[in-house]
Amino acid sequence: MPEKITAENLLNSIMDTFQDNVPKQKTVSFYEEEKSNSVSEQIDRLFGRQKPVHKILGGGKSADCLLWRNKKISAGVLTGATAIWVLFEWLNYHLLSLVFFSLVLGMVAQFALSNASSFLNRAPSQLPRLQFPEELFANIGVSIGVEVNRFLAFLQDVASGGNLKQFLIVVLSLLVAAVIGGWCNFLTVVYIGFVAAHTLPVLYERYDDQVDNFVYGLLGQLQHHYRKIDYSVLSKIPKGKLRRKKSE
Repeated sequence: MPEKITAENLLNSIMDTFQDNVPKQKTVSFYEEEKSNSVSEQIDRLFGRQKPVHKILGGGKSADCLLWRNKKISAGVLTGATAIWVLFEWLNYHLLSLVFFSLVLGMVAQFALSNASSFLNRAPSQLPRLQFPEELFANIGVSIGVEVNRFLAFLQDVASGGNLKQFLIVVLSLLVAAVIGGWCNFLTVVYIGFVAAHTLPVLYERYDDQVDNFVYGLLGQLQHHYRKIDYSVLSKIPKGKLRRKKSE
C-alpha cells in the first residue's frame, strides 16, 4: 500500500527541496531570513507566476483599476457597470430606448440652458459641445481585434500542441462556460466576469500566500486520491491482451 500523502507532507517536502537548492550565506545571522524569503518566493510561483500581479495585468492604468490602486476610479467603474446591469437586467430597459431617452434628456437640458439667458436678460452663454475623439473608437476596435486574435491563436496552439493535460483543461473550461451561459444571458455573464476581474486579482494580491497554500494542498489531496484509484482500480486493468491484438 503506498504511503499516505497529505497536503502538509507535500508542502513540507517541497519546502525542504527549495531549502536544499537555495545557496546558503556565510553568516549565520541572515540565514533564517534568507531561507524564509526564498521559500516564500518559491511558493508564490506555484502557478508559474514569476512577476507581481500588477505586472501580469499589464502594469498600466487598467492594472491600477483592477487592483484598486485608485479606489475612487475603481469604485466608479464598478458602480457604473452595476448600474448598467441593473437597468438592462432588472428593469428590462433596452439599449436603443435608453440611448434615445438619454439623448432626449440631453437636448432638453441644453435647450433650457441656451434659452434661459433670454428670460434672465443675460448674454447667451456658449455651451461646450460633446464630442468623442475619433482615435477612441479606432483604439477600441484595434484592442478588441488583438484580444480576439490572441484568444483564437491560443485555442489553436492548445489544439495542435500535443499537451493532453492543457487540452483537457481548456476544453473543460469552455464546457463550463457554455453551461454557465445556458443559465444566464450574455450581459449577466459579462457582468460576472467584470466583477470577478475587479475583485479576484486584488484579493489574490493581498492573500497570495494563503491562496497558493490552499490550492497546493488541494492539488496534493487530488493527487493522493488519484494514486489511491490508480493503485486499487486502474493498475488492475489487464493490458496485455489489448497490446497483443494491436500487434496482430
